Amino acid sequence: MKVLFISLGCDKNLVDSEHMSGLLSKAGYEFTDDENEADIIIINSCCFINDAKEESIETIFDMARYKENGRCQALVLAGCLAQRYIDEIEEEIPEIDICIGTTAIDSIVEALDLFFQKKEKIRQLKPVDFLAGVDAPRNLSAISSYAYLKIAEGCDKHCTYCIIPKIRGNYRSVPMESLLKEAGELARKGIRELVLVAQETTMYGIDLYGEKSLHKLLKRLAEISEIQWIRILYCYPEELYDELIDVMAEEKKICHYLDIPIQHASDSVLKRMGRKTTNAQLRERIATLRKKIPDIVLRTTFITGFPAETQKDHQEVMKFVDEMEFDRLGVFTYSPEENTPAAVMEHQIDESVKTARRNEIMELQQEIAFEKAGRLVGKTFLTMIEGKISGEHAYIGRTYMDTPGVDSNIFVVTDEELMTGDFVRVTVTGTNDYDLIGELCREEDR
Repeated sequence: MKVLFISLGCDKNLVDSEHMSGLLSKAGYEFTDDENEADIIIINSCCFINDAKEESIETIFDMARYKENGRCQALVLAGCLAQRYIDEIEEEIPEIDICIGTTAIDSIVEALDLFFQKKEKIRQLKPVDFLAGVDAPRNLSAISSYAYLKIAEGCDKHCTYCIIPKIRGNYRSVPMESLLKEAGELARKGIRELVLVAQETTMYGIDLYGEKSLHKLLKRLAEISEIQWIRILYCYPEELYDELIDVMAEEKKICHYLDIPIQHASDSVLKRMGRKTTNAQLRERIATLRKKIPDIVLRTTFITGFPAETQKDHQEVMKFVDEMEFDRLGVFTYSPEENTPAAVMEHQIDESVKTARRNEIMELQQEIAFEKAGRLVGKTFLTMIEGKISGEHAYIGRTYMDTPGVDSNIFVVTDEELMTGDFVRVTVTGTNDYDLIGELCREEDR
């Protein structure tokens, strides 16, 4: 039977999809990208914010029509939407045949076997604190030189706007030996960059080893000879610690790049959000990082329009962004999520105000980003090649400054033939908005 996989939402979800795909492949299933050829359609869903929820539901209805007009015999909903709304989904969307929660991805083959045996609806749920996917086989979803390595599941932070702890459970680290085994297998498949992800990476190991152990994991991963870059995402600023920063500064394979979700700069808003830092503490953390790792690239995110956010609060964010000069920055408008404390707070903000404040921050950040890109002209960077531009003597690449699929690219002009996954030295010759333009270094300069 042929399976069509649709993975929505975050990179953590993508890893879950790749593990489910690996289990299905091991069980003898084949895969297709054509909805009309699919006997089974699996949607790994997201419901982190309202837009993601709507996308998941729209995708369900889009795929449901292939049960009547295609070959589809089983429509499967996995992931966050299934975990959070399983009762409502079974009642209101009868087209769904199988629901699999976030902690039950290991049961995908069993669920399909049961469905085809019994021809009745199947639900697979496990306790929200079960750690799924450890040591499961994995099919990479695309031909690429990078892959995500999910090092933990769940979160203990309980920010007042976030539903993740209720969907994904408390923080659970994946054992280090399992991660090293998975990383080794990825390296043998041609992966040259590991992107470490979790709901929160800096707490890695606290539950298993009694102390933060991300720095130890990084040292072990750096010993894998085929791996050239290691990138770390989702580091809560209050959890950054000296040993981690020191390892980042010392180990050449670790990209001098951190994604530190800050969310706001007003102390009163941060407190209502349930965040554990103040404006002053955030400034101190950023200053420490830049002092110890002068070429570090910092990415962050902000939320506009949190309940009771005033114009003064917004101006504090503007001032903070202006003075901190982040290299990469994204802004989300606040989305009230049911069953979170923030959703019932007083003084909810109009959508138009949220959007206007988001746009103002992004306009400021655009000025900062364009100026910082201009400062890079004339500098030379090690660059990973990710593909060729059709019909041109140019390639798409990334430097250590850019996370795949999120940040900018560098377009490399050269007559030489390069391959995806090659690492080359490129001198920046110009910019195109957020992106860079460069030329391959001469042989004697490499």
